[in-house]
Amino acid sequence: MTLHVHNTLTRRLEPFVPIEPGHVRMYVCGITVYDLCHLGHARMMLAFDVVYRWLLALGNRVTYVRNITDIDDKIIGRALERGIPIRALTDEMIAAMHRDLGALGLLRPTHEPRATDYVPQMLALIDRLEARGLAYRAEGGDVNFAVRAFPNYGRLSGKSPDELRAGERVAVAGGKRDPLDFVLWKAAKADEPADAKWPSRFGPGRPGWHIECSAMSCALLGEPFDIHGGGQDLQFPHHENEIAQSEGASGRPFVNVWLHNGFLNVDDEKMSKSLGNFFTIADVLRHCDGESIRLFMLRTHYRSPFNFSDTLLDEARQALKRLYTALDGVAPAAVDIDWASGPAARFRTAMNDDFNTPAALAVLFELAGECNRTRDPATAGLLKALGGVLGLLQQAPRAWLQGGPAGDTGFDEAAIQRLIGERAAAKRARDFGTADRIRAELAAQGIVLQDGAGGTTWVRA
Repeated sequence: MTLHVHNTLTRRLEPFVPIEPGHVRMYVCGITVYDLCHLGHARMMLAFDVVYRWLLALGNRVTYVRNITDIDDKIIGRALERGIPIRALTDEMIAAMHRDLGALGLLRPTHEPRATDYVPQMLALIDRLEARGLAYRAEGGDVNFAVRAFPNYGRLSGKSPDELRAGERVAVAGGKRDPLDFVLWKAAKADEPADAKWPSRFGPGRPGWHIECSAMSCALLGEPFDIHGGGQDLQFPHHENEIAQSEGASGRPFVNVWLHNGFLNVDDEKMSKSLGNFFTIADVLRHCDGESIRLFMLRTHYRSPFNFSDTLLDEARQALKRLYTALDGVAPAAVDIDWASGPAARFRTAMNDDFNTPAALAVLFELAGECNRTRDPATAGLLKALGGVLGLLQQAPRAWLQGGPAGDTGFDEAAIQRLIGERAAAKRARDFGTADRIRAELAAQGIVLQDGAGGTTWVRA
């Protein structure tokens, strides 16, 4: 079965065929690094990590670009608030992002360009737009894109400029000819720090947000490229504007396929600081291991709304525990995945259906059930191999089962082993009351004892 993807641009499921056979070029909008990554960022970047992994599993070479926006108003404001240079702030936040995403098991993209390294390319793009009559200089020094001068604006969102303006309540910003026009180059303000300004023939300033992604993607991937991804919230205006300025400058198609992941809610409400339900990735990692968070998010299809709650997260952790328990005590055989038959074929069918991770996970649980029944090394090997395609089940089972939320045990292992020994002695003496008391005492600490032919072992609850 050929990979089929839901293309936002065409609004249908369609076969995916790379422009260059065997080589997929993909760009995903990254984050603006003025603060720590939050759960919404995790949702988006994990969705495209799965896309990246599956394209690789199908035997493609993948050039994956995920940018970093390291200059904008929020970054400038936060750096001034903290009294540090912009670069110091962005370096700190990028390091924190890498720690958080690493804990979730995300692969690094092929390229991770910073916007500030591509300002010359952005200025060249603006020059071409001005030469084609699609950009104009506004009062105050900004350079804006003239939306109504670009035919077919609104294709991605499925709305015409007039529909997009319907219900408008905001007056036209100073210097704009139309409310839909957007800034390509922002003139520097007198009170802004020096590291927030770049020289240009338009005067000192910095790029607008939209032009950044067009310049970086085309510089690293060429035009057109295969896949552009991001959160559903970026479909309009960010991605719509990328199409307009990129195609307006080149006269060629920009991207073949657009993929968008669904929104994230917390307890069925939109995540918001004002509602008190705003969580960074680091917040959640303090209470749960990254692999459980990963499986939790994979249980929802990437295009569907994702609901985060403590109860659902705990259910995902217990689900991952079932998978690792199935592998515990079995030496998985090294396997070459046979995608043509059996569980692997069902897994492939699921993933080729627009990256249907819930259906793919169901195959893993089928294999776990078989592994529990047979303790077959080949079955365990296939379970581990297919799990690895999704970024799961690559830790030693016993280490994960005994690990705490941050990946270490969090328990006094010597004390646990001492109590296990005391319980064994009590059982030999037929003092079952003491044996039961020790089991209950450990259970109260979140430790579950497992009696087997080889003795008693423990896992976290």
